[in-house]
Amino acid sequence: MTETWTRAQLGALGEQLAVDYLIAHGLQVLTRNWRCRYGELDVIVTDPAAGAVVFVEVKTRTTDRFGGVEQAVTPQKLRRLRRLAGVWLADQDRGWSTMRIDVVGVRIGRGPTPEITHLRAVG
Repeated sequence: MTETWTRAQLGALGEQLAVDYLIAHGLQVLTRNWRCRYGELDVIVTDPAAGAVVFVEVKTRTTDRFGGVEQAVTPQKLRRLRRLAGVWLADQDRGWSTMRIDVVGVRIGRGPTPEITHLRAVG
């Protein structure tokens, strides 16, 4: 079924599944697909339990050919995410005591239901 989907469609599905997962786990969505001249942040949420703003990178995969979610965020990608987070934070009226970067991996197609992996505080 996923073979006929475009990368954009697959990415949008993975992002929606990730957002549903985050909400189900008590996180509150602030914004999705925030863009500036340096790039895009997939999802920005708050973690009320931690009092933190969380920048979530969503990685959707149909195979393990390019590595798992752990390999998806390289040191270069992490630097870019930190820079984007800084730009977003500088534009906010509210200050946050804590921030972190999480990665949510969505694996579609191996089983009847998508597999979701949530890596907290990757950098």
